[in-house]
Amino acid sequence: MTDSDWMQQCLTLAIEAERLGEVPVAALVVIGNELIASGFNRNIIDHDPSAHAEIVALRAAGKAVGNHRLVDATLYCTLEPCLMCAGAIVHARVRRLVYAAADPKTGAVQSVFNVLLDPRHNHRVEVESGLLADQSAERLRAFFRSRRH
Repeated sequence: MTDSDWMQQCLTLAIEAERLGEVPVAALVVIGNELIASGFNRNIIDHDPSAHAEIVALRAAGKAVGNHRLVDATLYCTLEPCLMCAGAIVHARVRRLVYAAADPKTGAVQSVFNVLLDPRHNHRVEVESGLLADQSAERLRAFFRSRRH
C-alpha cells in the first residue's frame, strides 16, 4: 500500500472517533507495509487526557510487537501531533511520521514546536506532512462547526 492508501484508511478511522463524540483524529502504526496497530482519539470517552490517537496506536503497537521501541515503524496521523504525542513518538523511536493536517495552535512537529528534529534528542524522526491535508482539515472544521451550533 502507498502512503496515500494508509492515510485514507486513517481518515476513515477518524470517522469512528467522530461517531463516538470524539475529535475526529486517528493514527496507524505500520511496519513493513503491514498494519500493526491503530487508534483514534478516546480522551473524552475514556476520561483520559493522554488517550490521543497517536498514544492509543503506539500503546497497541508496543503490545503487538512486544517492545516499547518501534524503530522500523511509520506512524500515520490525520493531524499534526501535539507536544505529548511528539514526545511519545521520539521515545518510541518511530522511524517515520506522515501526517495530514497541520495544527497551527498546538502542533509540535512543525507548526508551533519542532520536537521530532530537535538536535538535543538522540533520535530523529523522518517527517512528511500535508498528505490528504484538505480532507482531514475539512472533517475537523465540520466537527467543530457542528459543536458550536
